Amino acid sequence: MVEATEKLTKKSEDPSRWYLDLIRMAKLADYGPVRGTFAIRPYGFAIWERIQCDLDGRFKATGHQNAYFPLLIPESYLKKEAEHVEGFDPELAWVTIGGREELEEPLAIRPTSESIICDFYRNWVQSYRDLPILINQWCNVLRWEKVTRPFLRTAEFLWQEGHTVHATAEEAREEALKMLNIYRDCFYEAMALPVLTGIKSPSERFAGAVETYTCEGLMGDGRALQAATSHDLGQNFARAFDITFLDERQERVYPYQTSWGLSTRTIGGLILVHGDDRGLKIPPKLAPVEAVIVPIWRGKNKAEVRKEAEALYSELKGSGFRVEVDLDEEHSPGWKFNEHELRGVPVRVELGPKDIEKGQVVLVRRDTGEKEFVGRRGMPESLRALLAEIQENMLHQATEFRNANTRRAETYQKFKEIIEEKRGFVIIPWDGTEETEARIKEETKATIRFLPFEREEGKDPVSGRMGRTAVFARAY
Repeated sequence: MVEATEKLTKKSEDPSRWYLDLIRMAKLADYGPVRGTFAIRPYGFAIWERIQCDLDGRFKATGHQNAYFPLLIPESYLKKEAEHVEGFDPELAWVTIGGREELEEPLAIRPTSESIICDFYRNWVQSYRDLPILINQWCNVLRWEKVTRPFLRTAEFLWQEGHTVHATAEEAREEALKMLNIYRDCFYEAMALPVLTGIKSPSERFAGAVETYTCEGLMGDGRALQAATSHDLGQNFARAFDITFLDERQERVYPYQTSWGLSTRTIGGLILVHGDDRGLKIPPKLAPVEAVIVPIWRGKNKAEVRKEAEALYSELKGSGFRVEVDLDEEHSPGWKFNEHELRGVPVRVELGPKDIEKGQVVLVRRDTGEKEFVGRRGMPESLRALLAEIQENMLHQATEFRNANTRRAETYQKFKEIIEEKRGFVIIPWDGTEETEARIKEETKATIRFLPFEREEGKDPVSGRMGRTAVFARAY
């Protein structure tokens, strides 16, 4: 009998090595031949498809439509919005030769699509009757990152980017906040990720935006992850690309725009928040496989157990569950248990001859490891209830961790100690200056993750000046 020999590095001993080992061993992704590129394997892509399906439904329910825009962006387009191109210039990859001929104008591979989309909007927006434009696209982008890690920060990644156009500043601001809340709801309800939302500081703001709103998650190692952002672009891009329309008074004016995005880095967030020493823990709503049936047989009862396992598989499949039955004969049940735990399958269904005799099955939870004996007849209902309970419990566990690792610091020394020894979110008043923000980053490697929507006044422990609360953390 063939058994596994490789063991997963313990998360508690080496989180970085554990993360890389787990991605490989769970067959989520593999390294590409170009630095910073990765192949997302079927199991990892199935998780992305579940995220994509959930978000796409939320977008369409609020009136957004999907479209697709070109991958290549002329250099002259990027230069139209100076702050935007300056912000992305270090990460741009250029195409300068087509076929065997040098191009008249270099083409950037999109790092984001504001500039190319604005060129189309310039022609599509003529009257107030054309507004609002509510468009989203699912695509890949390329940013020439210096330091990469699968899912968390890669040169090429998959994402969605929404791009909307509105008649008034109020409508655009409302849209940006609406999309922020859609992301937040998806994180809570589908991903069991209790993100916090707020406003980015000016230095962390998206290049070319008036305001950037963010969803920030706290990972299991105490670092923060920017999970999604929504930008109020004001009229900056409209002015740069000469997008105008006739309003109801027949005056030609500039519209207001937003953009917002979420990428495959959320898969990295799922791994870091929910994973443990045994491997992945995937929330049921995102799990490619909600339950796996592992038949346990010995010699003479093999045919009977196999037949019953296949019948149970057909029943659960017919009831709408994403389910597998593990009929592999090369490995022991114990090996299979470890393998499916590594993959993060929410529920393991054990079925042996004694279970068949008693008219029951054994349900084993991945989130807690607890076992439950349930009747064979009511199996679909029992499984559905258990999956809902696991989904809720995973959110509860992640929320407890976030709350336990969100602290206030009364002095700068205490701030430094928390960031160095405990990490997590640290709340202090900030005087609003880039000078203080830069000093904290240089001395502690912590950055402002967000400014709460409701901020308290207090004395900045770094500068001694009055300020308002900001949330800091070391981040990916």
